[in-house]
Amino acid sequence: MITLHAWPTPNAHKISIMLEECGLDYEVVPVDITAGDQFSPEFLKVSPNNRMPAIMDSDGPDGEPVSVFESGAILIYLAEKTGKFLPGSGAARVRTLEWLMFQMANLGPVAGHAQHFRDAAPERVPYAIDRFTDEAGRLYGVMNRRLGEAPYLAGEDYSIADMACWPWVRLHRWHGQPWEPFPNVKRWFDEISARDAVQAGMKLLAEYRAKPKDVLNEKTRDILFGRSQFERR
Repeated sequence: MITLHAWPTPNAHKISIMLEECGLDYEVVPVDITAGDQFSPEFLKVSPNNRMPAIMDSDGPDGEPVSVFESGAILIYLAEKTGKFLPGSGAARVRTLEWLMFQMANLGPVAGHAQHFRDAAPERVPYAIDRFTDEAGRLYGVMNRRLGEAPYLAGEDYSIADMACWPWVRLHRWHGQPWEPFPNVKRWFDEISARDAVQAGMKLLAEYRAKPKDVLNEKTRDILFGRSQFERR
């Protein structure tokens, strides 16, 4: 059994989608990041960087329990556990890992900053808004070019690279990116949206979803972005 420690965010949805795609049995432990659950000693044993998602697999390598944190590492772990959505060798594996790292190092951080400064920051900072909105647009353009060459980011086959990027692209308007300049991304997004496992994965803790403006107050801002976030533990 896999235990998924999560809150309904793009990074967590990567994992719930992968679990559904692989048909693995799992249970969900909510980690309310607006209440500070990510700083609890119990969660830090699973995720020392106090970030969710993280998983605990009771049937890990050699039958021993194992925990995994960082969403990209979790996707690779689950792919290798099941033999699905990540080629075992060759150029196809390289392409898949390239585009997975594209999301981890570029799309996720930049889109997150764009959303933060556009919608969640306590004050408007025009330079930051323009900087991250423009860079998000550049990254959407990179995906658009790639998806004009191949049906999926890594090539002919749907993979963990697509599962990593799709939940972030789902929030494209929060990043200041309309569909019109990116028709290939829209085609890819709609195709993946229709998958049964994706729809099932998106039900993860759906009852807790909220826009930043609906949950951000002085206390939650401190937990997510302020002093509480940077305390040593």
